[in-house]
Amino acid sequence: MRISVGTNLYLSVLSVFLVFAVAFIVFQQTREKQYKVDTLNLKLQDYNTRMEEYLHLFPDYSEQALDAYVKSHNMPHLRVTLISPSGHVMYDSSLKQYGHVANHASRPEVAAALSKGVGSTVERNSKTVNGDFFYSATYFANDSLIIRTALPYTSDLAKSLQADQHYIWFAFGAILLLTVILYRFTRRLDDNIQRLRTFATRADHGESLDTEDLVGFPADELGEIAERIIKIYKRLQTTRREQDVLKRQLTQNIAHELKTPVASIQGYLETILDNPNTSDTARDMFLKRCYAQSQRLTSLLQDISTLNRMDDAPEMMGNEQVNISDIVANIQKETALQLQQKHMAVVNNLPQGIVVKGNPSLLYSVFRNLTDNAIAYAGEGTTITLAATPINRHETYDDANYLPKWHFSFCDNGVGVPAEHLPRLFERFYRVDKGRSRKMGGTGLGLAIVKNAVILHGGSISVKNNEGGGLAFDFTL
Repeated sequence: MRISVGTNLYLSVLSVFLVFAVAFIVFQQTREKQYKVDTLNLKLQDYNTRMEEYLHLFPDYSEQALDAYVKSHNMPHLRVTLISPSGHVMYDSSLKQYGHVANHASRPEVAAALSKGVGSTVERNSKTVNGDFFYSATYFANDSLIIRTALPYTSDLAKSLQADQHYIWFAFGAILLLTVILYRFTRRLDDNIQRLRTFATRADHGESLDTEDLVGFPADELGEIAERIIKIYKRLQTTRREQDVLKRQLTQNIAHELKTPVASIQGYLETILDNPNTSDTARDMFLKRCYAQSQRLTSLLQDISTLNRMDDAPEMMGNEQVNISDIVANIQKETALQLQQKHMAVVNNLPQGIVVKGNPSLLYSVFRNLTDNAIAYAGEGTTITLAATPINRHETYDDANYLPKWHFSFCDNGVGVPAEHLPRLFERFYRVDKGRSRKMGGTGLGLAIVKNAVILHGGSISVKNNEGGGLAFDFTL
């Protein structure tokens, strides 16, 4: 069975803390015991010094005087021994006869005192009086004398030298508290990871994500991140489904739009082939109609190609400084015949020298498609009006390459469009009057190209009905 991430983290952190706690307890126990041993040793060393001073005051001391001095101090069971540098015992408060006592030069505390001036041992068995003692010896070189004091290492002394146990209980309490806090944290972590794992499994198998397992997350940063990941994924899934629907609709629309001119061309050609005796006049008429339908196909394919390039690789569209005033003037010349046939007029109020940074082909498409749309649907005898104003132009701007943002208005005073159709005018293949639109030869993609091109150039576009009739397109470049 695989251990979860939360459990692994819980066990790892707890193990590290336990090792630290045990090491701290051992260190503290040793340190405190050594401190108490040093304190006791210092107390006995002080006694040795005071006894040496006493011997100086009473140089003709006797055994009875020494016994009286030892008993005069309130230290029960204290044993005092006077030893010569050669190790000979000169006095021992626990013995009456010293002749049979072995040489003490090899005793650890005595050897240390001869070497360093002071020496001590803890819980050493005495070969002289049989028992465990705590020894502290001091060597007084001027007197050629070693004074050694000792206390029996009884249970009372051992207990007094033990470290305080309160901090051990404090350490165990801290461990318990950490265990509870760490468990709660890793439990929340496990819950988040488990929900993310469930989410990943369901997403991988294409299952529904609207389940109770993915509803609530713990109220912490990780839970918030996990919840946001799932919400983002759901939004992406929704967007993808919407895109799939749009792609299917687009494919159906393209197929439908292509079917009409192809069917027309096929019908005219079949008529010519099935009737070899068709007059030259009729044959020429059918061929002209085939050519017109082929032009419509070419326009449709070009528009689809333009939209695909804007959708798939907008960064590949080259940018340069484009003179809008020149583009509009050229479009007026190109459409002059069509405008004349419909008795339409163009009022060009654009200032001279309007320059923007963008793609020349797309910017041409914006104004050409708007012009073609007005010619096709505004009606005979109408007028097209163009105007532009700079937005936030800095008159004193000293950068020679600075280009202001422009607001354009493209209006006509024709029949306009019912209000319910306005929000959908920029949709691909959307037509207000499908039959009339196809007769006009439109592809149904012109205004979609206009909107995408404007957006690609960092602008926005909107459309509304003029109060006096006709449409008004407002956009920025």
